[in-house]
Amino acid sequence: MNAPTSAAEHASLQRPERQAQVVKALQQHLPAHALLWQLEDTVPYECDGLTAYRQRPLVVALPETYAQVQAVLRTCHALDVPVVARGAGTGLSGGAMPHAMGVTLSLAKFNRILKVDPVSRTALVQGGVRNLAISEAAAPYGLYYAPDPSSQIACTIGGNVAENSGGVHCLKYGLTVHNVVKVDGLTIEGEQVTFGSDALDAPGYDLLSVLIGSEGMLAVTTEATVKLVPKPQLARCIMASFDDIRKAGDAVAAVIAAGIIPAGLEMMDKPMTAAVEDFVHAGYDLTAEAILLCESDGTPEEVAEEIGRMSAVLRDCGATAITVSQNEAERLRFWSGRKNAFPASGRISPDYMCMDSTIPRKRLADILLAIAEMEKKYRLRCANVFHAGDGNLHPLILFDANDPDQLHRCELFGADILETSVAMGGTVTGEHGVGIEKLNSMCVQFTAAENEQMFGLKRAFDAKGLLNPGKVIPTLNRCAEYGKMLVRGGQISHPDLPRF
Repeated sequence: MNAPTSAAEHASLQRPERQAQVVKALQQHLPAHALLWQLEDTVPYECDGLTAYRQRPLVVALPETYAQVQAVLRTCHALDVPVVARGAGTGLSGGAMPHAMGVTLSLAKFNRILKVDPVSRTALVQGGVRNLAISEAAAPYGLYYAPDPSSQIACTIGGNVAENSGGVHCLKYGLTVHNVVKVDGLTIEGEQVTFGSDALDAPGYDLLSVLIGSEGMLAVTTEATVKLVPKPQLARCIMASFDDIRKAGDAVAAVIAAGIIPAGLEMMDKPMTAAVEDFVHAGYDLTAEAILLCESDGTPEEVAEEIGRMSAVLRDCGATAITVSQNEAERLRFWSGRKNAFPASGRISPDYMCMDSTIPRKRLADILLAIAEMEKKYRLRCANVFHAGDGNLHPLILFDANDPDQLHRCELFGADILETSVAMGGTVTGEHGVGIEKLNSMCVQFTAAENEQMFGLKRAFDAKGLLNPGKVIPTLNRCAEYGKMLVRGGQISHPDLPRF
């Protein structure tokens, strides 16, 4: 008697037949070069920036026109085929990881800047436009687009909308949600939808804020109208060294408590500064246990006054050295280290998993000391870099994905960081999204009733659950299994948190 076929085996058996059906249907709407399904063509799409998890898509669609995007969505909806929208694939939480039986919908060819309006200080761009390209197009008008993720040279505005991306200057200028006024998109049924408006406000519910950060689960972004801000006359950056992590963490809170909102306020610990300095030679103090980068921008008078105030606060908090950039080249050199923290980590470890949680600023030192203890517990190294001004952590756990035991310990390490962040009054994500990486941790932060409310919102836009399914919101079964796993492994370290 044959053994029963598992769900995974059943899907594998169905895959060739399903693939042929989907390809045949999409060939009616897309040219041959815009449809990929052979192994060698789809492998490049099997993951995003979270490389620890991979899945080859059934089909990759690369539409070139709005009508083609609409046709792909309508076809997939009619056939009950999952759709995962993809920009540049720079996301770090697995949000763009393909569905095994679904279509990866690439917006890479939607890369036109349609309009730059210096009067209204806005730009209308397609979803596949690179973040940095917006600032480059606005530069002749003395304007730029403020959100600046470290991947801004490659990441797209559609992906920024999906993840509500930030960057090193988000403390003063805000995240994506604060810098986008309107998004045009398509539902899974191919229906055109507009969120927000060109005016200062839109009638009805604020669905723009619902869409931004929804990780591709509600609609596919085709165009966005973004705010532009004037380029400051001057920007200068302080590099402050500390011989103690707690002093550096307390200094962050002290700067904000003094009523100062820097243009950027970033922190790196000693392992990270060592990795970065060897890579880009930014001039970092390698003897410091932590360094802070504090930037001021505005008129020369404003900058001089703010740099003086920040320097005084940092000295009072125990800074052992303070260096202020004397020219634009030196300022950019200071920031080049921070911007290259992730690739620098890639040079010292086969793989890394970049976590993303947010905690109250006053707990920065507490979480860093807790992470140091976790390094011993899980026998893995961790380098820390983060948006200190708003408490958004980016611990990079270093491991070798070819070693299953290291990958398992890395997953437990990451979950422990997220759970500890929640216990300290924070959240499991700040700007990288939940994707697949933090699904289990959502069970820790939110109750079953809260997760069901989120599912209800998704069903309002996508009744069949076809857009980016299996991500962001955990099911009851998943939370129950995660709870059992933690109990079996003795991993419950914060029993007072919401549970499954």
